[in-house]
Amino acid sequence: MKLLKEIFNWNINDILKALIGSFLFCLAINIFVVPNNLYTGGVLGIAQLIRSISIDILNIKTSFDFSGTIYFILNVPLFIVAYKNLGKTFFFRTVFAVAIQTIMLSIIPSQKIVSDVLTNVFVGGILGGIGVGMILSSGASTGGTDIIGLAIAKKYNNFSVGKIGLIVNFVIYAIAGVRYGLEIAIYSIIYSVVDNILVDKMHEQNVCSTAFIFCKKNPKPINDYIKNVLDRDFTYWYSKGGYDDSRTYIIYTALTKYELIKLERALKTFDIQTFMIKSEGIGIKGEFLKKY
Repeated sequence: MKLLKEIFNWNINDILKALIGSFLFCLAINIFVVPNNLYTGGVLGIAQLIRSISIDILNIKTSFDFSGTIYFILNVPLFIVAYKNLGKTFFFRTVFAVAIQTIMLSIIPSQKIVSDVLTNVFVGGILGGIGVGMILSSGASTGGTDIIGLAIAKKYNNFSVGKIGLIVNFVIYAIAGVRYGLEIAIYSIIYSVVDNILVDKMHEQNVCSTAFIFCKKNPKPINDYIKNVLDRDFTYWYSKGGYDDSRTYIIYTALTKYELIKLERALKTFDIQTFMIKSEGIGIKGEFLKKY
């Protein structure tokens, strides 16, 4: 645990979130996507295309799906991007998560449990999106386009991880459609849309939020937490309570949903009676830094 803390800067909740998310993501791929000859998109989609073409042209046969191994190899140059643009902690977490996913993709059997393709597409997209969202919320990623998406989203507020994934995936599906048929491409696109919508919903750092906090006592502990722990700015002022004319402090701040959850938990630990009004999923323009 000490090693995990020093290298990954992870607590047990984030580790479990990354592991469970990786399992759901790989389960979605090997149970609902691969058995139906569909493609996930992103770097894993590229790995699947390379696997399929290798089997078709070179007649390579193995006892396991080796697209996971190709996936890890293709991620190596992207790990460098993560290290340079998203920090050492994110780099180590992502290498760990991708290694776990590579193992799970290799050991989870590719077995169809539902016959209807559309059902597989939607269930797989939901499970995969939830899994990737959990991994991202733990401070890691599935590699590939997640790294590219996070790097671009960090620089440009109008972009998100899911949007970048969709752009890259449509190119991959065009290739899959030409080689393996339009039906395969269409079902794969539906899977990608469902998956990426769930990613953006689950990925709390993508969701911009605001909070009004009302308290009767000195708000310094709250202000210090917002400034020093969350590294966010805030505005506060004095007012009067309408019910009893008592002096009230009002604090207003803009956060990501992830930071808002941390703030809610912190408020419970302060010896201050507080009341908070929050708004999630709002649009914020200007110099609002997205932190991943």
